[in-house]
Amino acid sequence: MSNMNPDPNLDLQQISTRNTHARNIIAGFSSVLPALADWWQALTDALSDAVALAAQVTRLSAELERTRLDRANLRAAMRATLAAHADGEADPMWYLRDELDAAESVPAASRRPA
Repeated sequence: MSNMNPDPNLDLQQISTRNTHARNIIAGFSSVLPALADWWQALTDALSDAVALAAQVTRLSAELERTRLDRANLRAAMRATLAAHADGEADPMWYLRDELDAAESVPAASRRPA
């Protein structure tokens, strides 16, 4: 996939790096101030949520890119069908059937993440 992140201003690698640094800082404070263990745990949990959200953004971005490609291919087939009809081709619907059959023949595992 060319761009797994739909927002170029959102740098998931940088977010992950800052998250790792913050976890290291919390681990250091936690060992020095064990009396605040509940607070450190709450911060650690929040940072874990950020990691999960970044993974979700990556997965959804990949799914969006696949969906956009599917729609673009379908629109191209529709246009080809209309042009074929206008040109008087014997079977203008072939373009549309071909695209729909191609989409169905792709294994589900390659279209959607497991």
